[in-house]
Amino acid sequence: MNILEQINYIKHQVVGAIEPNPFEILEEELSSALSLYWSTALRILRGSGINLLDPIPEYFSLENNFFSALFLYTYHKANIPKQRRVLYAAVNQCLRGMVTGCDNILDDEYKKTLDTDLPLTGTRFRSILDIMVSDRVLFEILSRHCQTDGVTPERVLTASAASLRALTRSGAQEATEEGGVVKRLRPDEVLHDVHHYKTGVLFQSPWAVPAVIEKVDEKIVSSVKEALYRIGMGCQIMDDMVDLPKDFQQGRHSYVISLIYHDQDPEEWTRLETRLTSDLGQEESGDLLFEFGRARRTAVKAARNFLELGTEALFGERHQYLVKPTISLLSKRIGADRFMSDLGR
Repeated sequence: MNILEQINYIKHQVVGAIEPNPFEILEEELSSALSLYWSTALRILRGSGINLLDPIPEYFSLENNFFSALFLYTYHKANIPKQRRVLYAAVNQCLRGMVTGCDNILDDEYKKTLDTDLPLTGTRFRSILDIMVSDRVLFEILSRHCQTDGVTPERVLTASAASLRALTRSGAQEATEEGGVVKRLRPDEVLHDVHHYKTGVLFQSPWAVPAVIEKVDEKIVSSVKEALYRIGMGCQIMDDMVDLPKDFQQGRHSYVISLIYHDQDPEEWTRLETRLTSDLGQEESGDLLFEFGRARRTAVKAARNFLELGTEALFGERHQYLVKPTISLLSKRIGADRFMSDLGR
């Protein structure tokens, strides 16, 4: 079953056919937003010597855009009209392109935002192009919104600047880790001083532009931003579970590594170092977290706590049946489901 089928099945078990599946509406609006992003990018690249290819069907799938769907859900919760929900979802795709492009360069990898006829070997420039084009798409669609919806140019410029500021705190934190970390922070310090900016605040960035343009009750904005923050923190802890070997090798801050380093038994850290500095350890490190039971249990508990508090607050009483499948889908999307599945609430 795909995501919509899974959620439909759960919805019928809980509330029957009384109301539509909210994710069906989200998928439709996401498709419009992604089409707006892609068509604008196509127009911007025309004549540049770089050709944008037609998007594959998976580009529009809910599976590949589940985080974006959660962000879009918050606009529904704030009663923002459909036309501007689609606009802000397109803006979020621009932010996603910038963040993904930066992460690609920092991590020396390539996760695709745009699909072009550039050589597949030129991954660094592909990432740079994704960043540049996403930035220009963002400015163009905001400028057009200024012309069609009566928003002043000054407010559009303010919104554009706000979108950048929403990303810089996360980027500044990433910059501190480029040369490796000197000190292993305690687990609570990793959450408060690192992941707070790296992902928690970053998950609130979808509200940078609407906060400037919309007139929404501040209590609603504060509520949905807090929910997104908690979801972001939970997702980052799951990332740390999956990236344990890579974070160790690259000398990055990690909640999971900090749990092992500061474990009550010093031998845990020695064992981790031994495993990840041997050739055999490198080859078989994908499920390494299973070997550190206390760290895994603590990390899973912390991740679940953040995710449950965040999704329960996000969906409210009406859509509480979405909490469990959402957490399950997020853990699968990140690849942490194997670490989470056998440890209950």
